[in-house]
Amino acid sequence: MAIREIVAEFNIVAQARKYGIPWWQHPQFLFFVLGSVIAFSSILSYALGRQYIDDPHVIALLIIVFTGISLAVAFLITKSFERLAQAARIKSEFVSIVSHQLRSPLSNLVWGLEFLMSGRAGKIEGAQLEYFQILKENSSRMQELVNDLLVVSRIDEGNLPWEQKEFSFEGLLNTILKEYEPYMKASNIQFQMQGQQNLPKIMGDSSQLHHVISNLLENAVRYSWKEHANSVPAKERESRIQIRYQKKGKNLFCEIIDNGVGIPKEDQRYIFSKFFRSSNVLRHETQGSGLGLYIAKSIIERGKGSIGFRSKEHVGSTFWFILPFQHSNNLT
Repeated sequence: MAIREIVAEFNIVAQARKYGIPWWQHPQFLFFVLGSVIAFSSILSYALGRQYIDDPHVIALLIIVFTGISLAVAFLITKSFERLAQAARIKSEFVSIVSHQLRSPLSNLVWGLEFLMSGRAGKIEGAQLEYFQILKENSSRMQELVNDLLVVSRIDEGNLPWEQKEFSFEGLLNTILKEYEPYMKASNIQFQMQGQQNLPKIMGDSSQLHHVISNLLENAVRYSWKEHANSVPAKERESRIQIRYQKKGKNLFCEIIDNGVGIPKEDQRYIFSKFFRSSNVLRHETQGSGLGLYIAKSIIERGKGSIGFRSKEHVGSTFWFILPFQHSNNLT
């Protein structure tokens, strides 16, 4: 192995970037930490040995044996972590490649179905239109999943697109609500918005924040009582969603409140994990990939903010996020 290759192997920052993990999580950094602990332990053993053992040769032999075994164990542990990191990198690359390859065919499929359903290629009978509609809905669901997988892949690789510019939060919120207004009316969901006027502009990526709010609002609608009316008494089936936002110090505070199915207490610690869906949601068999909240958390943290929730099963959930209006440092 050339000297340059050896030096490259000890470049922890570059190696960590290759695996897509922080440098302090890289196996070689772990080996360095373990080596330091072993060195300190050896010195401590020598000091104690000199105090209680008369023969220096015995002390030296014990230290050599202890150090050798410790280094061997540390090396094996480090190699195991390195294999795990490599497997995680390969998995991320596989997801990214597959998602990119599926995106175009799915888009073409949706466009083709829309063209056929329009009747421009020939008359469509009632039964045919029904089947085409089923195909279109399922294709759209697959398209959403592929798009979410692409976003997750970019987040894990640290390549999430980010356009840093000023925008109005109120304007963004009004745009999102116009998109969801027909859906909420069709679902007979009572909606209320309460917010402080003339908020300062936010410095960040409006399209990514659009993704966050849309996801939280979609979850509130999807897991509302109206969507699961069979699981509750008739008098309790009225669905309500409320959005509240205000300025708190130098930050924007926004929360989305629903009276839906809620999240079981034992599931709440995992709610922002990839692919996780709570047990009561699975019982209701609602659609979803379990990626939306992971993506939302990653985007909010990318904007130097924080996100959280409080929830009680059969009562409802409140998801909130805090974002700074301005911050001087570039996002990393």
